[in-house]
Amino acid sequence: MPEQEKELYKKHRPVKLSQLVGQDEAIETLKQLARGKSGIPHFLLMSGPAGCGKTTLARILRRKLKCSDRDFRELNCADFRGIDVVRDIRSSMMMAPMEGETRVWLIDEAGKLTNDAQTAFLKMLEDTPSHVYFMMCTTEPQKLLKTVKSRATEIVVKAVRVDKLQSLIHRVFELETDGANLSEEVIEKIAEEADGSPRKALVLLNQVMGIDGEDKQLAAISGGIASHEAIELARALMNPKTTWSTVAGLLGGIEGLEQQAEGIRRLILGYFSTIMLRDKRQLERAAWVIDCFRDDFFNIGKAGLILACYEVVTGKSL
Repeated sequence: MPEQEKELYKKHRPVKLSQLVGQDEAIETLKQLARGKSGIPHFLLMSGPAGCGKTTLARILRRKLKCSDRDFRELNCADFRGIDVVRDIRSSMMMAPMEGETRVWLIDEAGKLTNDAQTAFLKMLEDTPSHVYFMMCTTEPQKLLKTVKSRATEIVVKAVRVDKLQSLIHRVFELETDGANLSEEVIEKIAEEADGSPRKALVLLNQVMGIDGEDKQLAAISGGIASHEAIELARALMNPKTTWSTVAGLLGGIEGLEQQAEGIRRLILGYFSTIMLRDKRQLERAAWVIDCFRDDFFNIGKAGLILACYEVVTGKSL
């Protein structure tokens, strides 16, 4: 089986609006826009919590707009956030579609665009060709300039209710297994820990499917298996003189590191949040560690945990 097919949230990503979980209001808004005289607006802003369907919604829409793969561009502003990216778009947006009827730019993590880049977008948004559509996705709409937001039609994606996440987990688990059982307690725990995110729910499901026994599954979801090891790791990270070999040794001693990565991250954040509130002498160090562990590890697991630890020890943000 190809590696990407092992990741449940990718394998079961919705390809139709009807498959999108818990976003009835957003879907109805889009349907109303499509039925309107002007059709789908040329500038859409998808805002809401991470992992709840913003990017998926944009990808489904681009198919409805009859945009071919060759005419679709997806940019992640966590990697490319400057004005040069906007200039590249501006230089090519006037070109006719190569295969389909439209050209679509999906701009993910749009809140990370610099102010200069956002300002450069304004003229493009005012003079958008009839065959061009822009879709911005962000968890931080407040970071967009008011002049940019005022030109957008905003589609708000919300955190998904626990009961709907439970139904999703049930359905995917049944599709992926042949007669295996997953207890209701484990399903409820996954849904609660997912923080309203279908993506997180499926990543957690992916993790526990490789663990035997309900107790171990529940512990893996909450990070309980590695709680002692995580505290030892946090103490080592607190000391600026700790070497990488020491941290690597601690990481190597944690059983099931891939499954435990996100749980360990949360425990480390809790540890250093407490230090920030109680020990002013360690404020700067604790803040640095929290910054290195800011992003979740649901997508990259063990690799993300190792990289965050490396950044703390070396003082280098990669």
